Amino acid sequence: MNEEYNPHAIETRWQARWAAEGRGAVDLDHAARPFYNLMEFPYPSGEGLHVGHVFSFGGADTYGRFMRRQGYDVFQPIGYDAFGIHSENYALKVGAHPHELTPRAIARFRTQLRRLGAAFDWSREVDTTDPRYYRWT
Repeated sequence: MNEEYNPHAIETRWQARWAAEGRGAVDLDHAARPFYNLMEFPYPSGEGLHVGHVFSFGGADTYGRFMRRQGYDVFQPIGYDAFGIHSENYALKVGAHPHELTPRAIARFRTQLRRLGAAFDWSREVDTTDPRYYRWT
C-alpha cells in the first residue's frame, strides 16, 4: 500500500477529467429547466485570488451544484471585470500598464479557479476587456 498522499497528482488528474468532460457546460438551446447562477465576476487586479473570492464563489458554486442535482440545467458563467479603478490602482502600484497586467492576471485567476474545481461553464468565459464583449455593452 502506498502511504504517500500526493494531493497535487490527485487534483491534477481530476481537473483534467473535468475539463475533458466539459463539466459545468450546459446546452442553453435545449435546456428543459434552465437556471442562471451568476457570481459577480472578480476583478483581475492583483496577484491572484484571495480567501474572499473562495468564500464568495464557494457558496454560489454549492448552490449551483444543488440546483443541478434538483434537475435544473444550470448556467454558471465565469468572467473577469477588468475595467475600472481596481485594475488602474493595481497598475499604479506595480508601475505597469493595465494592458500588460490584465492578461497575466486573468491567466492566473483562470488557473486558480480551475484548481478550485468550481462548476463554471468555461466555454462561455467573459473578459470585459475583449472587444468582442465591450462592443455590445
